Amino acid sequence: MSRLRAPLKNVRGLGSAKSGTEHFIQQRITAVALLLTGAYVIGLLLCNLQGGFDAMHAALAHPISAVVVIAFLIAMCWHASLGIQVVIEDYVHSPKWLITSILLNKFIFAIAAIAGVLAVLKISLGAMGN
Repeated sequence: MSRLRAPLKNVRGLGSAKSGTEHFIQQRITAVALLLTGAYVIGLLLCNLQGGFDAMHAALAHPISAVVVIAFLIAMCWHASLGIQVVIEDYVHSPKWLITSILLNKFIFAIAAIAGVLAVLKISLGAMGN
């Protein structure tokens, strides 16, 4: 198969970095997780729409609801990070900005996931901070 590549391309190391399949599989796994957990979260929101904060607080007090919402938040942030990374890799051509953008992308979505998980835990465990 290497005979199909130009010699200059072999020297520069252009071509597959052998990580595309893993990235593709991660996107599909997080998409399935979002479908499953997203359906539960939408149902949870619709069932507690009229009750306001108190109804959602009571719903998140159930461990299963809290775990599913946390799983949704983690899957959502992971999936979004993977998608943004693809856009960055496609449109940022400077190696310095590429690495900086990818690291910033990972950092922002990690912070968002942590903040979301902490918010759900605070609500579900009842630490209202009055």
